[in-house]
Amino acid sequence: MLLNNNARITSLLRRLTAFRCFCKTRTPHFQLQAHTFLFTETNHTHINLLTVSSDVRTLHQIKQTHAFALLNGFLPRSVSLSASLILRYADFRESRASLLLFEETVPYCRTPFLWNTLIRALSIARVRDGFSTYNRMVRTGVRPDDHTFPFVLKACADSLELRKGMEIHGCLFKLGFDTDVFVGNTLMLVYGNCGCLEAVKRVFDEMRDRDVVSWNSIIGMFSVNGFYTEALDLYFEMNIRSGFKPNSVGVVSVLPVCGGLGDELMARRIHCYVVKVGLDAQVTIGNAIVDAYAKCGSVNASRRVFDEIVERNEVSWNSVITGLAHTGHNEEALDMFRLMIVGGFTRSAIAISSILPVLIDLEFFSLGKEIHCFSLRTGIESDVFIANSLIDMYAKSGHPTEASYVFHNMGARNVVSWNAMVANFAQNGFELAALELVRAMPAHEEIPNSVTLTNVLPACARGRFLHPGKEIHARSIRMRLNFDLFLTNALTDMYAKCGCLNLAQNVFSISLRDEISYNILIVSYSQTNDCSESLSLFVEMWLMGMKHDVVSFMGVISACANLAATKQGKEIHGVIVRKHFHTHLFVANSLLDFYSRCGRIDLAHKIFYCTPNKDTASWNTMILGYGMLGELDTAFNLFEAMREDGVEYDHVSYIAVLSACSHGGLVERGKGYFNQMQAQDIKPTQMHYACMVDLLGRAGLMEDAVTLIKNLPIVPDANIWGALLGACRIHGNIELASWAAEYLFQLKPQHSGYYIILSNMYAEAGKWDDANRIRELMKSRGAKKSPGCSWVQTRDQEHAFEVGERMNTCTPAL
Repeated sequence: MLLNNNARITSLLRRLTAFRCFCKTRTPHFQLQAHTFLFTETNHTHINLLTVSSDVRTLHQIKQTHAFALLNGFLPRSVSLSASLILRYADFRESRASLLLFEETVPYCRTPFLWNTLIRALSIARVRDGFSTYNRMVRTGVRPDDHTFPFVLKACADSLELRKGMEIHGCLFKLGFDTDVFVGNTLMLVYGNCGCLEAVKRVFDEMRDRDVVSWNSIIGMFSVNGFYTEALDLYFEMNIRSGFKPNSVGVVSVLPVCGGLGDELMARRIHCYVVKVGLDAQVTIGNAIVDAYAKCGSVNASRRVFDEIVERNEVSWNSVITGLAHTGHNEEALDMFRLMIVGGFTRSAIAISSILPVLIDLEFFSLGKEIHCFSLRTGIESDVFIANSLIDMYAKSGHPTEASYVFHNMGARNVVSWNAMVANFAQNGFELAALELVRAMPAHEEIPNSVTLTNVLPACARGRFLHPGKEIHARSIRMRLNFDLFLTNALTDMYAKCGCLNLAQNVFSISLRDEISYNILIVSYSQTNDCSESLSLFVEMWLMGMKHDVVSFMGVISACANLAATKQGKEIHGVIVRKHFHTHLFVANSLLDFYSRCGRIDLAHKIFYCTPNKDTASWNTMILGYGMLGELDTAFNLFEAMREDGVEYDHVSYIAVLSACSHGGLVERGKGYFNQMQAQDIKPTQMHYACMVDLLGRAGLMEDAVTLIKNLPIVPDANIWGALLGACRIHGNIELASWAAEYLFQLKPQHSGYYIILSNMYAEAGKWDDANRIRELMKSRGAKKSPGCSWVQTRDQEHAFEVGERMNTCTPAL
């Protein structure tokens, strides 16, 4: 068809040129007759050129037509021909040629027609001239008409120029074009694209005349911006009162509303309407219905509609795969992806980027690598969506090097690429690299957004990088992101893990809050001396109408364990049972720890044997509990039963059993367990060595303890030296105590307990000068002894008594 069109145009141009040449070679008499004929022929030529200019398919043909029009004197006088060529040049992004044609022809145009054409052409060519054409038109005195405003408003909508759109709105209102339906529709588009939905509704309500485009536009704008209820109300109003019935555009606009609300009933009603009016044969509507059912959780209905689509396209497959992945039907999504490949749709970037997270959830990392290879073979690995999904896949699968390779070999990156890479480094232990990547973004013309900052803050938390965390906090305030819920939660968590709970509390107090916000502080306070704050936040969370989850219960139970708040802990246990959280393993383990530490090993025993799938932590907690209470035989029996139950020992298991041996003075048994641990390739930690030093020291084998410390393959920490100091306190060995304390004063100069132990030992030995010297050293280093504290439970509250203070109410009743 294209070749026939080319031949027809070329033939016409040749015949017109030949006729002119023939006329110039004839006699005057003939030329006079020819002149009359030529006048008629010229009119036909002009009409034919207009037809040709609209039919051309290549830039070369446009230039031929342009040249012929100039040769025969039609340009620059013919406004219609010039307008046609201006638009055709715009189709090929030749805005310079369009502008030259306009400048040559505009002196012959007394109407806004040519100005409107240029404004439209610049919009087609995606050239933003800063509205200079429109401004010049107004300054020249050319009055805009009903075609000018839709064209210039479309330019405002495309460039998101709200201020200019409002200026033009005022102008068209003064000129009386506000009642024009086409102008009104385009005006809604301006406000809608700029997010001013109240203005959209106001324009819509003030329109005297509306058409189906008006209804489709406003429904679509409310739908895209998440105002689902308003979009549905408008859809019903259109269907019942407007006199218009939804067409394919209206249906496609309202179906995402059903998905967003999860309203399957409404999706079915619209589906029935589609079938009734005969729109179900359109693939775009079929795709929208597939997507709507999937987002409503009706996988069977989605799959059934997909199977009924006669001519599926790439969007059809993308919709069903994305829907299955969205509802957690990962294996079915993978099967559909395979069928899509078999069906010949091999270059679907959206389908591939949707299936990669599915493979992560299924832990099919090898299949993910196969899809990477498939993308390389088909040449679509450079697609930014696929590359971003590959980075995410490799990062979540624990392969940061491969993720970095994909990132550095991308042809074009967007902010999502950088965010995925920051998350890759943060999740895989490269905290400094994550920070450096964020700092490098501006040099690559990418501005960090809220997701970037949210991704990098966990790296600051894990690395205890308080200063960079504060920098990110300051940047979030400058970027006005400090009210982003995810970001403020990440900031709260960062400050809490960096030990600055006062700053975490400040962020929490001035930010939006959800369950995660409360959980962060509940858990954080439970690990400090301010455990009562955990209980207060737990109660406040309930008063705010928020639901407690596993993390909430774990945090508050831990706080009760630290406070030895048995009454409150039992109350929370009751809440846990009523809400059926007691079957959750992590919650059950927290309850085991709570009752063990509060001395109610009998209740811990009951929970332990009622827990169906006990893990290593469950057994370790019980072994530690029985060991602390001196029931050593039970602790050792549990340790042996743990192996018989098929649960593997870990390093905590051996800390628990070595601690029991230490309390019982069972040196040989403890040595046997220590050797057994090493035989199982569990590398001893500082705590294991501390247990062995404590075991030997308590048994009076001080020389063996010293020999063990001197021969350690690691540098002893405060736990090891503290164990030796404690043994020296029991046996009154001042010389070794002084040696151990020397290291402890270096490692923990603010810890008052070590100074007090050594000072008391000197005092008991009658060495008062040395005792006073240690006390003075303690004061000079600012180490202060924590005041004694007693807890008393009354009927409705728990009270704390500190030395020199009156009664403090700490925790309310639940």
